[in-house]
Amino acid sequence: MKMISAKELRASLPAIVRTVSKGGKYTVIYRSRPAFRIVPIDDERVEAGDFQKDSLYKAAPVGRSSDGLSAADHDSVLYK
Repeated sequence: MKMISAKELRASLPAIVRTVSKGGKYTVIYRSRPAFRIVPIDDERVEAGDFQKDSLYKAAPVGRSSDGLSAADHDSVLYK
């Protein structure tokens, strides 16, 4: 399990999503303490298409991205 700061998480979310989808695991450090973990979901418990029930799926943008990607770009990374 790799440790990253909250700042690193924000700066490299698309790469982290790709890594976690391939089995990678992260512990996120916030204010010098472990805050939460990012781990892959159990593929057997999630059926394809369940993400469409997520209230945030295709939600309107609420701010600007600092990585230069559009909301559609982020959706493609998060939801493939």
